[in-house]
Amino acid sequence: MGKLKAGQSEKYFAEALSLAQSIHAWDISYQWQQELGNLYNKQGKFKEAIKAYSAAINNLSQLRDSLLASNADLQFSFSEKVEPVYRDYMRLLLASPNPNLEQVIQTNERLQIAELENFLKCGKLDLVALNELKNLPSAPAVIHIVDLGSRIEILVQSPDKSLHHHSVDSKPVKEHIENLLKNLQEKKLVNTDESVLLQPFQALYSLLIVPIKKYLPLSGTLVFTLDKSFQSLPMALLHDGKDYLFQDYSIVATLGSRVRQPKTLSKEQLKVLIAALSKVSPSFNDPNAPKDLKALPGVEQEVADIKKQTTFSTTLLNENFTSPRLEKELSTVEFPIVHLTTHAQFSSDPQRTVILAYEKAINVLKFDRLLRNKTQADADGIELLVLSACQTAKGNKRSTLGIAGVAAQAGARSTLATLWLVDTDSTTQLMSKFYKELRKGIPKAEALRQAQLSLLSNPDYNHPYYWAAFVLVGSWL
Repeated sequence: MGKLKAGQSEKYFAEALSLAQSIHAWDISYQWQQELGNLYNKQGKFKEAIKAYSAAINNLSQLRDSLLASNADLQFSFSEKVEPVYRDYMRLLLASPNPNLEQVIQTNERLQIAELENFLKCGKLDLVALNELKNLPSAPAVIHIVDLGSRIEILVQSPDKSLHHHSVDSKPVKEHIENLLKNLQEKKLVNTDESVLLQPFQALYSLLIVPIKKYLPLSGTLVFTLDKSFQSLPMALLHDGKDYLFQDYSIVATLGSRVRQPKTLSKEQLKVLIAALSKVSPSFNDPNAPKDLKALPGVEQEVADIKKQTTFSTTLLNENFTSPRLEKELSTVEFPIVHLTTHAQFSSDPQRTVILAYEKAINVLKFDRLLRNKTQADADGIELLVLSACQTAKGNKRSTLGIAGVAAQAGARSTLATLWLVDTDSTTQLMSKFYKELRKGIPKAEALRQAQLSLLSNPDYNHPYYWAAFVLVGSWL
């Protein structure tokens, strides 16, 4: 009736909301609150519209909590029903003459965490908002990139905690992203002329970074909270015409601007469980495994180099790398670092987000059963999870949701993964340098930066194919 009789819409929507609330039908209530928010927005009643949308999102949170508590297999039709409420609310907040940027960031954070929990079919993730972190040696700059349809919104929190905002037309941004995703997922990426990648990354730098550059420090750590297809792009490749972004900054991505409380990895914690596949195994034939897999002959050298840089290690190689054996080792010894050198695939479909053990592919929904055991829970969990030789599902723009999913399921403070399958020899060199830096007490994000710089300076490996795929998710310390 509210939609049929425009002049009486508010009356009918309010009555419908009242009826839904009277029987605690929150799954209906949020929809009427959304309708009222849209109506108030059209009428120019921005305060009332914001209040209605805020109530709708609170209802969604309450609804998700109760549903997931009673039935973990139940999922929302997320992209159709839930996601638009969050995005409409952010548009409304930003339309204000003096937008509440903190509220926009919190809404985006809630959207991304809700999406991740929906992907994992889990309850509340034990993560802390970036602006609530304590006892950090220095504050990083945080860059939120939010896709609101016709506009891309860039919100920055400077190290002094001040908030800033810039908005750009989404059309040129998305055209460059489409171009890059196509090139980055090509099997012959290594043969792609570097200029073909540089041009769109320079354009993105001009559109996304130049307008906010004055709010960033000259060096240090940049924390990115990325929306949608931005997640499949390595921010390290952004280029100012002279240098790549990672040449000035160490870079990390977060799960909806939330992390486990960052903590420096001490030298005493360089105890690593290494599980690796160097040859073809039965798991290659799993229906959810990536297609056309080949053996990884450089793996054994990578394992040997890592062992040299760590204080204690246990290695499960090939036939010894089974899911029961991995679980047994983790439950027997406390390993702050778990390094998996094996084929893996990230997808927006949790069933196709898999890590290959010798005997089978382990999907992300079962991954936590291996890693979240009593020993790890009683200690401080996994400090660093390294996933070498992985890739994102081709053609799937949201495939890196799988990286966030694996990181969350592992309960890892930091996760290092690759966006595409990289060369084994160059990966061996990068990992060796990464662990060498960790051994010096260098923070993880800076250790990765130094490892990438070492490849960039090597004439044999300076093409982005060799070093740009590596992304750190979670804590940068």
